[in-house]
Amino acid sequence: MNIELNNMSSTAVYHLMTQTVIPRPIAWVLSKNNDDSLNFAPFSYFNAVCSDPPLCMLSMGKKPDGSTKDTVANLVEEAYCVVHIAHAQQAEVVTATAATLNYGESEIEANQIKLVDHAGWPLQRVADCPIAYLCKVHSTQQIGNVQQQIIFVEAIELYIDDKAVTKSNNRIQVDALKVNPLARLGASQYANLGEVFTKSRPS
Repeated sequence: MNIELNNMSSTAVYHLMTQTVIPRPIAWVLSKNNDDSLNFAPFSYFNAVCSDPPLCMLSMGKKPDGSTKDTVANLVEEAYCVVHIAHAQQAEVVTATAATLNYGESEIEANQIKLVDHAGWPLQRVADCPIAYLCKVHSTQQIGNVQQQIIFVEAIELYIDDKAVTKSNNRIQVDALKVNPLARLGASQYANLGEVFTKSRPS
């Protein structure tokens, strides 16, 4: 099947892209509202894009009513966030935090998510997440005919659960199966890692 995308609606293209660019990592982003409550939302238009400085890209559309998403408003205003990588057993709560709430209503409180302090950082992180990037906004850009907000965040610090980390030849190695990250597919589908295998690069 060949599909011409040029004449399709943005919604139809979105549904095709999210079912074919798979699997995608999920950025579970904690930010602060301007009333000091916390916002927590997942985004799967997300990836690492640069190592120097260490940058991740978040791409965010609008709310269903066309208004700005709370995470976008918060990052433009506050400039700090924590980008979590959830594990597969958190699929239900990750999905729950995608619900549209009124500004100032916290997904943390609504879903009874436990946070822990992180020394020297203005925001807490989720206690049960194996990976958390402590980030500040690097730059923003708006793209697309249907406005999409691109936010580049710079990772200042990285938390990894000790159980998933080993050291070999002075190099940190992360055991992906112990992280067991939640991956996004299309529609309402998610995935875990399943089999992990190694292939050597050509010399």
